[in-house]
Amino acid sequence: MSSSVIIVAGGSGSRMGGDLPKQFLELKGKPVLMHTIERFYGYNNNLHIVLVLPQAYIDYWNSLIKKCNFTIKHSVTTGGATRFNSVKNGLSIISGDADFVAVHDGARPLVSDKTIDNCFTMAKENGAAIPVIDVDDSLRMVTDNGSEHVERSSYKRVQTPQVFRADIIVKAYDLGYDPVFTDDASVVEAAGHKIWLADGNIENIKITHKTDMVIAEAIIDNVI
Repeated sequence: MSSSVIIVAGGSGSRMGGDLPKQFLELKGKPVLMHTIERFYGYNNNLHIVLVLPQAYIDYWNSLIKKCNFTIKHSVTTGGATRFNSVKNGLSIISGDADFVAVHDGARPLVSDKTIDNCFTMAKENGAAIPVIDVDDSLRMVTDNGSEHVERSSYKRVQTPQVFRADIIVKAYDLGYDPVFTDDASVVEAAGHKIWLADGNIENIKITHKTDMVIAEAIIDNVI
């Protein structure tokens, strides 16, 4: 079966502070985004890798490729105004013979082979799969009267890659944007498809704040 992965890195990274989007920050000698691409190439070097970047940073990315002698083949397209639009742009250039499509956050450079494989395997069996991990913290739900405790075992933390049969995700994104969409699973679910849960890996953090870079470096040094 033929598979593609859309790596979404179209954001500005404003929560990190500074001028450079988080996907381009240096992590252990190379940009975060290169680590992410290497994860999928290492899992399956036949994957069609599609990278979604801000238009203003495509030339900068090309300069990083030369600087780092980065040779993993990938396609590049521009991001949109929202994550939904960015993924839709990526879907427009996936391989025409793709049977399955994964969508992954460019700022998640520590996804494991096992997590990727869990999601592809479950998607091949059921059509749509996302990686999740347990919630460790206690949770409270905000109510009109303040807040109340909720049972954390009823909730999961969602990660990427989210993997779908190609025809399912393409048709789902043809239905149009809704502000309630927070990830690809919510889009596909709105189109009437059940989402199956696969085991993720706790190291698969999304780099969002400055402290996440410190954590990512520690994981690379001591865990991976």
